[in-house]
Amino acid sequence: MRKFSTRDLTLSAMVAALYAVMGYFGSIFGLTFGVVQFRFAEALTVLPFLFPATAPGLIVGCLITNLLSPYGPIDIVMGTLATAIAAFLTAKMPKWYLAALPPILVNMVILAPMWSWAETGAINGAFWALCGFNAGTFVIGEAAVCYVLGTILLQVLPRVSFFRPMVPENRLPRAAV
Repeated sequence: MRKFSTRDLTLSAMVAALYAVMGYFGSIFGLTFGVVQFRFAEALTVLPFLFPATAPGLIVGCLITNLLSPYGPIDIVMGTLATAIAAFLTAKMPKWYLAALPPILVNMVILAPMWSWAETGAINGAFWALCGFNAGTFVIGEAAVCYVLGTILLQVLPRVSFFRPMVPENRLPRAAV
């Protein structure tokens, strides 16, 4: 494992701050923890594809955002864990168009049952029905944010002269090469 440079640490800290600000901003409009969760900060979860050093920043930013969660400590722990897993899997994706899949699938698998448990308090018929509903809404919200906003980030950031040297050559979109 390579060491973090000062640039890596700074980039990670900027992502953490941006995630937290975007998460809090979305809370004002009821989007961050809504029924169909459009957490705009989740668009940043594709960044480890280009910049693996952003993964710790995503984790910290998600932790800070989840402090507002109406689901309490379970969401603080499980939501942050879901973002951590998704960030590290995103860094391993072979193609840019696959970078949004880990956040979508991990959030669906981890958070849908967690929210369902928090709402029903038991594993019964209502839990499973709510789990299916929550899984569907997570996929809709995450796919919209990660594939629309996240794809824009993946295509635009490598073209910015400041970021281009930090992007591995095999991760550059064809138009930027």
